[in-house]
Amino acid sequence: MIRLIVSLTLLLAVLVAASLAFGDVSLTWRELFDALAGTGEPDPQSAMIVFDLRLPRVLLALLVGVALATAGTITLAIMRNPLAEPGVLGINSGAAAAAMAVIVLVQDPPVGLLQAAGFLGAATMALAVYALAWRSGTSSLRIILIGIGLSALATAFTTLLSAFGDIGDVQRAMIWLAGSVYDASMVKVRLLALWLIVPVALALVFARELDLIRFGDLSARSLGQPVDLVRGLMIVLVTVLSGAAVAACGLIGFVGLIAPHMARRLVGGAHARLLPVAALIGACLVVAADLAGRIILPPVQLPAGIVTGLLGAPFFAYLLWIRRHDHR
Repeated sequence: MIRLIVSLTLLLAVLVAASLAFGDVSLTWRELFDALAGTGEPDPQSAMIVFDLRLPRVLLALLVGVALATAGTITLAIMRNPLAEPGVLGINSGAAAAAMAVIVLVQDPPVGLLQAAGFLGAATMALAVYALAWRSGTSSLRIILIGIGLSALATAFTTLLSAFGDIGDVQRAMIWLAGSVYDASMVKVRLLALWLIVPVALALVFARELDLIRFGDLSARSLGQPVDLVRGLMIVLVTVLSGAAVAACGLIGFVGLIAPHMARRLVGGAHARLLPVAALIGACLVVAADLAGRIILPPVQLPAGIVTGLLGAPFFAYLLWIRRHDHR
């Protein structure tokens, strides 16, 4: 376990260094070291590129990866469905609909309003799904089915706005929906980091409860777990984590699906081990996706969400394939 954590941390450090060095203007490793350490005679342009442009972007990608991977790990446990991710709770579609409404209906909306709308849309959709799924208790199947239905409704609303909105506003909304960390700043990084401390810590505290609930409601209740309360609290954590990530950089899909499955293959199903490993893998995925989007087709910069989508679609097909004989 310790060796794996160290290996993933080193991989993340390499990806961060590569993201700081490579881009439209690439830096040598010596220039990067001088800019970071302030040794020698660092070029002012290199220092500006590293600290003002690339470092906030890399740190934001790292935090978003941690948030999405942690939320995905929790979702897999409480839904007990290997294909579930935070989008099942309607978080992505709710955030997308709210952000599209702000961009299309509000003239020159401030960035803060867009982020607030994305988070409130995610939270509202998750609350609606949970409330409609309540029938003297909850079940993962009802939550999934209602989540799919409300997500389709929110997607239809988003499409309606895009059809009647101004073409310039719709294009800006599409860029946001693609998921990118273009407009990263240290202020946004600090806010997201502070926001994630409590929910990530709570996820680790509830690791044993996640171990219990993933075995089924009856088994968890027989061991004394208040299943409905735990599921509700976990949905709140997922909403806080995913909503914050979506509000910060738009929709970056499949990270909450890929990272937990990779972590489970490496360390098994115990969440005390699974959560930190999945968080590191999620951070590596988003940082690598942002780096790949910047260097694959220069000077065009692909949003990280497009890159993760290209990875996630075949991964989703792989999960379907290996479970083709599972009739549960």
